[in-house]
Amino acid sequence: METIEFRYDTQLLLDHYIKEGEDADDVADDLVDEIRDHIIETFKGDSMVVAGDSGEDAFGEKAIVKLHYHTNEPWLVLEYCRSLGEIYDIVVEDMDRQSRDLKG
Repeated sequence: METIEFRYDTQLLLDHYIKEGEDADDVADDLVDEIRDHIIETFKGDSMVVAGDSGEDAFGEKAIVKLHYHTNEPWLVLEYCRSLGEIYDIVVEDMDRQSRDLKG
């Protein structure tokens, strides 16, 4: 059986609400760059995808970031992303368990 180097598939969405005078698209682009650079420099892992967009909800205009990353320390990635905004739709899947056809 193949050994998985980075065990946890970590996914989340992040909302960063915009301050007056900021452009949501620019903030989203900056967040994508900041998150990607910080993760590469700080955490070991692979298969990273970081994408950003802008949106609005009942609380205001926001930058939205989607993160997908394989790592052995998903809690550190979550902690970092939480420092940048509100995180939700969090998924952490154990790919080692999946490869052994185990549930949960």
